[in-house]
Formats: sequence, structure tokens, C-alpha cells
Amino acid sequence: MSNYKEKSFSKLNKKEQCCENQCVDLRNGQIICINCGMVFGNQLIRKERRAFTSDELRKRKRTQVKWRNFGPRTLLPNNNVDSNGHHINAKRKLLFKRLSKIQRSLTSGIERNLWDAKPKMKLLVSKLNIPEYVYQTAWRIYISVAKKKLTMGRSIDGFVSASLYAAIRVHEIPRLLEEICKACVTSRRTVIRSLGILIKEVLPELNLKYKPITSEQLVFRFGNKLKIPFKTQKEALKLLKTSSIKGLSTNGKDPKGFAASAIYMVARSTKHRKTQTEVSDIAKITEVTLRTRLKDIKEVLN
Repeated sequence: MSNYKEKSFSKLNKKEQCCENQCVDLRNGQIICINCGMVFGNQLIRKERRAFTSDELRKRKRTQVKWRNFGPRTLLPNNNVDSNGHHINAKRKLLFKRLSKIQRSLTSGIERNLWDAKPKMKLLVSKLNIPEYVYQTAWRIYISVAKKKLTMGRSIDGFVSASLYAAIRVHEIPRLLEEICKACVTSRRTVIRSLGILIKEVLPELNLKYKPITSEQLVFRFGNKLKIPFKTQKEALKLLKTSSIKGLSTNGKDPKGFAASAIYMVARSTKHRKTQTEVSDIAKITEVTLRTRLKDIKEVLN
């Protein structure tokens, strides 16, 4: 192909001289002079040779499928009715069946995976009002998942949700796993299983550090939902820090319970009192858990 290109360019150079510093090149299928912009003609591609082995495919392949950012393209279903509801005759049905078969053969498995996953992740991001930079990190994580073929035999929805939650934890945004599971309508068990695979196999390769959520990060979130003044929220945060300095053990315990109990203790001494039911509903914990964490904090402070 390169020899054919050089011969055609040499013929043009001999026939026509467009400028003093003529530099002919092939751009977008047209033979042009880079210096002055004169178009000499079109470069027609000859009939391609078929490839039967992986080596021949690698040597003869000059183009590849491009991933488009706008999402999945139009699919050709095998139906007996067209888009207007009219019946398709047998001849046209065979035509569309062959076209859909060709269309499927032109796409790779990873591309079909991404076409299925990207709209789901965008829907989750819009539902939860996630920032753009967190979405970019989540999509980067999921692309690594698809390349490693971790979705084979597993749920794509689970990995989409786990990738988004992993990106949230990387950027330390105070969002709960329960919110992700509720928005994606996926069981908590499936998301946690997928998240464990991401933490072990994907995040270290991308140099991303998973940072578990802490009770201090949840204080202002719960306080804003309960409509508690900012001064009271700062006192609750100070109470948590004092408790941790005095030896409060949080290993293996849900941080939501400590954040909710600190807010409840501080708000009880002000005019913005909240009941245990209100605080536990916002924190998505039980009242028993709230009272247990209250006892833990009181024991450390006393």
C-alpha cells in the first residue's frame, strides 16, 4: 500500500506543481498539498484481502471499531414488523436478519458490555446527583473491569453500582451504600460482592485508594437532614473527636451509629431536640443501635 501511495504521489509531482514547496499527502481520502491546500484528487482504496488467522488480521487490519460517547447505537431486531408497524415480507426479513448478523459481528464483547453499562451508570449518576469528576473515575474503574472480563458470569448492574460507590469512596464523598443499592435496584449482597473484587483486583492497578467512610464525615450530612444548626453540628463533631482520642473503639462497627448518637447527644441539650426515631430514620439504623452507641460514647467520656 505504501509503494502504491508513493508512486501515485510521484506521478502528481511530475504532472502538476502547485507551489514552490510542494508537499503532497493523503488526508481523509484526498490527495492534497499541505502547504497551499490544493486538492489533486481522491485516493481510492483497492479491494481488501480477507484475513483467516489472527496474524493476518493484525497485519491487514487498518481500521477498528470506535467507541462512541453518546451511548448505544440503533440495533436491528429480528422482528416481523418495521418501525411504522407494517408487516415485513419474507425477502426483506432475510435482508434485515443478515444485516443484524453483520452488525453483531462488527462489535467486540467489551464494546457490547460498555454499551450496556454506560446508560445504567449515567442513570445512577443523574439519580444521585453525583459530580462529573466522580463519574469519570467510576467509568474508568468499570472500563478496567470490562477489560479484565470480571463481569463474565456476574451481574453487570452489580459492577456498575460497585464502581460508582468505589469512586465515591476514593473521593471521600459522604454517600451511603444503601443509597446506591436503592437507586440501582440491586441487592446489597451483589454490590458488596462486586465491591470486594474491585478493591482486590482493580483499584490497586489504577493507583486508587479505597477510603472507608468515617463517622466524622457523616455528622454534617445527618445534621443538615435533621435541620440542626451548624454550631450544634460542630459540637457533635468535636464530641466524636474527643471520644476517639480517649480510646473509643470503632473497629467492626457501623460509623452511621456513632455519627447519629453524637448528634442526638448534643441536640438533646439544645432547643433543637430530636427523638431517637427521627435520628435513626435519617441515619438508616435501628433505635437499639443508636442507644448502644450512646452507651459506648458515655462510657469513654466518663
